[in-house]
Amino acid sequence: MTRIPTDSGPEQPVNKQWRLGETPWRDDPFARPSARVIIDNDFSGDPDDLYQLVHHLLSPSVEIRVVVCSHLRPGDPFDPSEDSTEGAVLVARNVFARMGLTSTEVISKGAPLALARVGEARDGEAPRAIIVEALRDDTDLPLFYVAGGGLTDLASALLIEPRIASRMVLVWIGGGEHDGLASPPSGAMPIEYNLLIDVAAGQVVFASRELEIWQVPRDAYRQALVSDTELRLRVAATGPLGKYLYDEVRHVASMVQQHGMAMPETYPLGDSPLVLLTALRSPYEPDTSSSRHVVKSTPQLTADGAYRPMAGTRPMRVYTRLDVRLMFEDFYLKLEEFARWQG
Repeated sequence: MTRIPTDSGPEQPVNKQWRLGETPWRDDPFARPSARVIIDNDFSGDPDDLYQLVHHLLSPSVEIRVVVCSHLRPGDPFDPSEDSTEGAVLVARNVFARMGLTSTEVISKGAPLALARVGEARDGEAPRAIIVEALRDDTDLPLFYVAGGGLTDLASALLIEPRIASRMVLVWIGGGEHDGLASPPSGAMPIEYNLLIDVAAGQVVFASRELEIWQVPRDAYRQALVSDTELRLRVAATGPLGKYLYDEVRHVASMVQQHGMAMPETYPLGDSPLVLLTALRSPYEPDTSSSRHVVKSTPQLTADGAYRPMAGTRPMRVYTRLDVRLMFEDFYLKLEEFARWQG
């Protein structure tokens, strides 16, 4: 689990501050924003979301408009508290403080619980922020909704204001393997972890007639493995921010070992494809050209997390192969560059 801070800042104060839209650590800001991004993640859970958040914040080709702090399942071992969104907000604010990033107004608290039933929204701060951003008419930049956990707040926003569906692309880390593309790993959960957070929300999102979905299912996001050696030499050694990120992974590894389970010398950073597929697209005919996907009709999601083929539905992307070299090398170098500026 990501350790929940008792306050919103690092142990040592950060002297250099900045705001979203600025890149003071870059002498030549080569990239300009080519898309807007709403980030949705369960930041009090697995620390892979910390890596995704930092990587996205350091990527000048996207405008981060909202950071939704979403919930885990009740009793989840990563954060068994009654309201995991409260811890998620504290973690997100802590990351911002460690980076000297003062744009905390983009952080939004999500719904504390899953949808009570399909078709019944959980109205609140996060869905309203999503709707406002999606309905903007003062920008031509495309909008990506990137989700590394459950889909409660997006589903609620869609139920409250269905018009937003055609105004964004969902990039989702979640869902099980598709027949004919991959098989579940040995000992896999019957319902994939992120989908299990809120199956009803997944059903709402997949049933939306206008929403374009780019799915990174379990077989694809499991490709995002890094070694402990990489994390020690390319992350922890860069400075206080990198050490914090590495220490959170080491904390989880220690917890696993204390429960008598073997921990290999790798760790999955399964949320990082959210950055790869948005900030690291090709410059000409912009697309996710270095990764591979198939296009298929969007299936119906059943209550047990399975896919039911449907004829005549809108097409969706299912990613099968990710450019992990580009994804992780870009992260390591951005982190190093930022650490040099931060001093």
